[in-house]
Amino acid sequence: MTKSDSGLVPQGSAAPQAESLAAAGRSSRRFEALVQPIEDYAIFLLDPDGCVATWNRGAARIKGYEAHEIIGEHFSRFYTEEAKARRWPEHELEQAVLHGRFNDEGWRVRKDGTMFWANVVITALRENDGSLAGFAKVTRDLTVERRQVEALRLSEERFRLLVENVSDYAIFMLDPEGQVVSWNSGATNLIGYRPAEIIGQHVSVFYPSEDMAEGQPEGELRRAAEQGRSVNEGWRVRKDGSMFWANVTLTAIHDAHGHLTGFAKVTRDMTESRRNDELEHSSEQMKQFLALLAHELRNPLAPVRNAIATMRLVPQASAEMDRARDLIERQITHLTRLVDDLLDVGRITSGKIELREAPLELHEVIAHAIEAAQPFTAARNQQVDVQMPDTPLRMIGDHTRLVQVLQNLLHNASKFSPDGSRIVVDVHTVSRVAQIQVRDQGRGLRHGTFESIFGLFSQDRTMPSPSETGLGIGLMLCRSLVELHGGTISATSAGPGTGSTFTVRLPLERIGAHGHTLLSPFSPTLADAQAAPSVPALRVLIVDDNRDSADSLAMLFELKGHDVRVAYSARQARERIVDFTPDAALIDIAMPEIDGYAALRELREEARLANTLFAAMTGFGQAADVELTRAAGFEMHLVKPVDAARFDEVLARAAARRPAVPRPA
Repeated sequence: MTKSDSGLVPQGSAAPQAESLAAAGRSSRRFEALVQPIEDYAIFLLDPDGCVATWNRGAARIKGYEAHEIIGEHFSRFYTEEAKARRWPEHELEQAVLHGRFNDEGWRVRKDGTMFWANVVITALRENDGSLAGFAKVTRDLTVERRQVEALRLSEERFRLLVENVSDYAIFMLDPEGQVVSWNSGATNLIGYRPAEIIGQHVSVFYPSEDMAEGQPEGELRRAAEQGRSVNEGWRVRKDGSMFWANVTLTAIHDAHGHLTGFAKVTRDMTESRRNDELEHSSEQMKQFLALLAHELRNPLAPVRNAIATMRLVPQASAEMDRARDLIERQITHLTRLVDDLLDVGRITSGKIELREAPLELHEVIAHAIEAAQPFTAARNQQVDVQMPDTPLRMIGDHTRLVQVLQNLLHNASKFSPDGSRIVVDVHTVSRVAQIQVRDQGRGLRHGTFESIFGLFSQDRTMPSPSETGLGIGLMLCRSLVELHGGTISATSAGPGTGSTFTVRLPLERIGAHGHTLLSPFSPTLADAQAAPSVPALRVLIVDDNRDSADSLAMLFELKGHDVRVAYSARQARERIVDFTPDAALIDIAMPEIDGYAALRELREEARLANTLFAAMTGFGQAADVELTRAAGFEMHLVKPVDAARFDEVLARAAARRPAVPRPA
């Protein structure tokens, strides 16, 4: 052999052969120099038996072996025990020999025993004569990518399962033309179609024929495509032809290039919610109707009550006239109470009832309730016995409302008890609670009705009815008002014909809801009204478009010795004061053309009326109505039909502010 620049070559070889070998050597060194530094890929050679022949930096980094540790070892060392048990390494080599190349992905094992997800390419290498020279193997670590793909797959799977198992919403996909391409269980539950029946159908199948004729389905798809999202409500059609009110959200889906790929549609059955909204609207309309009805009923009651008060001032009336007058007054009081109860029902059911809380003495509440119920008990010759401690029973509450509760209970006891019977009001304290029992000797209660009688419009119609039945709202009002005071009310009875006992429990010395006194100057107690002092002759202006109401009130004031002018409109009121300076002006609120508020503004422009007391008269008596009249400048708020004692209070307050020097006429 001779030595040359390219290495050792056999003697006698031709020069071209030597040059070829030299070129091959240089190419091998260049390839090795290129592959060796690569760190992102494990690139190495295997001999025909699968033993490692070369090792680059990437192989050392990915698999953890240095070259001297792995060269000569079989490549099966990188495989899991499970893979080796099923001869997977040998299978890969066999496939590479058979097809020239083999691709695979799977778990592989590093030197330290940790696992990584590998992408593997094995290429068979052959000599010029076609014999197997070995294998080239390229391995890439895709663990991070696999985790991301797996996380995405799991996320998509969870989302698919979530959507699939949502039973309250119909969630499905549409293609760009509006055909159904997916269908969840909620869609089956709501609309009735199984996936096989609806996939491929156009979304318009869910719409009523009139909506289809108007092109509504296509319009919604178009709006969603243009705006990204479309939300609407309307009637939709189930598979069985039944209708439901649907809330629909349609969202356009675009690919990474912004091309429309379809729509996601979410549909919810809102039929029950819509029905509840309609019921709530109807309920609100009913409350407004009750308030209007009460107002309209109060208007005709006002002149009747005025006439009764006038009749009391007529001297030397016969006994028959007195009885007739008392009868009318009792019925007017009863009708007024029913009207007030109707209004209170509307306030309670809408959560708008308000308590005017202040410190009070329970003895006074009991006394005023008995006094208020006296017309009913006296008419039946019934006796009310009160049993209560002499010690003070102080609490925080709404005096008027608590009187209303006990008056209702006494009225019920009187109504359902025989003439001449006895009603007992028994008051005692238990710890820090006042317990008030109203016991009667009436028709009693059936077992099983002790709770239901407190329902709205509830009456025990299986029992013999008395002459008065009522509306069945009194006990409901009692419970609501007692509970607003932090108390309870209950009923018991031994059975039909044995009488009833109603028990009210109220906390003593309870702190008020607002922490301070809220008594209204518009709500005097009965004792205050009865103690109204006599007043001198006053000038009184009455403004009311209801002629009967205005004339009857004028008659009452004139019999009391006052100088009265009547106006049936706001315009007439301006005329009446040209030569007349009233000490008090009572103005109806609900007048046509110019209402009471506008009338007040016009009259207050007159400097001569600076000391005039202005009182509003209206059929509306809620707290909000009182605030309106107060804000407008009225100093008193009179709810029709007005009790005569309230008129006395108006006159007394007007007399108190009357100047000492007589006014000019």
